[in-house]
Amino acid sequence: MSNKAFGTLRAFLWPVHREEHRKFIPMLLISFLICFNYYLLKIIKDGVIITAPSSGAEALPYIKVWAIMPTAILMMFLFTRLSNFFNRRTIFYAMIWFYIAYFVAFTFFLYPNRDALHPHEFADYLQGVLPKGCSGLVAIIRNWTFTTFYVMAEMWSTMIMTVLFWGFANDVTSVKDAKRFYGLIGVGTNLSGVAAAFLVKNLTTHIFNASLPFGKNSWDQSFTLMNLVIVGTSLISMGLYWWLNRQGLGYTEETLKAHRESPIKMGMRKSFRFLTKSKYLMCIAVLVITFNIVINLAEVVWKDQVKQLYPTTADFNSYMAGINFWIALLAALISLFISGNVIRALGWTKSALIAPILTLVTGALFFAALLLPKATLIEICAAIGTSPIVLAVFLGSLQNCLLRGTKYSLVDQTKELAFVPLSQESKMKGKPAIDGLGSRLGKSGASLMYQFLLIIFGSIVGSIHIVAFLLLIAVIGWVFAVKVLGKQFNQLAAEQSQAEASETATAKEEEPVLTTS
Repeated sequence: MSNKAFGTLRAFLWPVHREEHRKFIPMLLISFLICFNYYLLKIIKDGVIITAPSSGAEALPYIKVWAIMPTAILMMFLFTRLSNFFNRRTIFYAMIWFYIAYFVAFTFFLYPNRDALHPHEFADYLQGVLPKGCSGLVAIIRNWTFTTFYVMAEMWSTMIMTVLFWGFANDVTSVKDAKRFYGLIGVGTNLSGVAAAFLVKNLTTHIFNASLPFGKNSWDQSFTLMNLVIVGTSLISMGLYWWLNRQGLGYTEETLKAHRESPIKMGMRKSFRFLTKSKYLMCIAVLVITFNIVINLAEVVWKDQVKQLYPTTADFNSYMAGINFWIALLAALISLFISGNVIRALGWTKSALIAPILTLVTGALFFAALLLPKATLIEICAAIGTSPIVLAVFLGSLQNCLLRGTKYSLVDQTKELAFVPLSQESKMKGKPAIDGLGSRLGKSGASLMYQFLLIIFGSIVGSIHIVAFLLLIAVIGWVFAVKVLGKQFNQLAAEQSQAEASETATAKEEEPVLTTS
């Protein structure tokens, strides 16, 4: 590999050597396609469940605890068991084919027959006997096909994007290369969000076309087309992954042999036991859990406000597509012009602290718009020429854009960078547990909090003051995890750099010296 230094502009925009293009560009394309599907699913999954019959934002806390968490546990159980018998390449292919099969079945059977499949009479009975705060639970039972779609969308981000793709990237990339590559991969993944938002924005304005062989209205046809796009991009990403490994640029036989020979064949309980014995991995876990608590506490309140402003499925998804367009564009700009350079200039800890600081500032503005006395809020809105609901939605959208924008750039990059200097055993045991279930624990923790609050207060609006307090506590925990982890990361990275320098020096000393007689 070339050690030639880059020029100033090249180092800033494209710090990749020419001989690295055969490996890096396919990896960039795979990440783009996988994250395109992630963004597409992220935009439409909320609208599907929130605007479903007799549903709303109060369904989200219930679906994350009673549907997503059990599924995450099951998926991680299957992943650990499959890892005992198959290599990572085989598991990647199997998981992609599983998703393709589900989206085909949902698109052509579950969704078209949803009215016949949904148990409306049973749900009406439950609604009559359960407390008002359990309406979200009834909604996910009533609309169970939409619930499965939401769950599979969430599992895509966990299993395909985080565990399999980033696990692959971390296995085939060194710390030194990761500092150059991950910023660019972040740009590509965030641009995929721009593309996904653009697609949804245009498809939600689709006019019903009777010549198409599916869909009874314009939204049905738009939704079907989105699912077909997901199937197509999944096939292409699998083909690129196959090509990389075929060319010896992905998992090599030596790497797969090391996986088989390392003592990592264990179940989830042993994985978590291993996690608790490592202070470093526990700090990453706390970081992931607290971040997900923060983002889910804030998002449920915000999405409840958005539904009040945009109650129909098409309008809700159109607005969310616009928000995700700005999130992705912001994240891409941060990744391209800021994150890689910030990490190199400020170091890991200061870079990782940017997101929680932004969360505190924007969160204070958003919750102030919801908690200020009504008379004061009306005066403020009159002065700026808007209404309270529009102001609340705008400030919530601003917080979500900044939090998600930094999440897809600084937060994700610093988190993935934290895994790189670890041993192969720590990566294989710790990363699936943290990424597969750590994020779910954060989301489920926030959702359980909401469930208690809904039962006590009866609605999301009535519990906003408690949510604001819980959000503050979670941000404090997030900051603490970052500061503790930063010290350990710098130490490990320094040790790895010294080891690499020592190996290089030893290799040079062992090179034969050519002499002339």
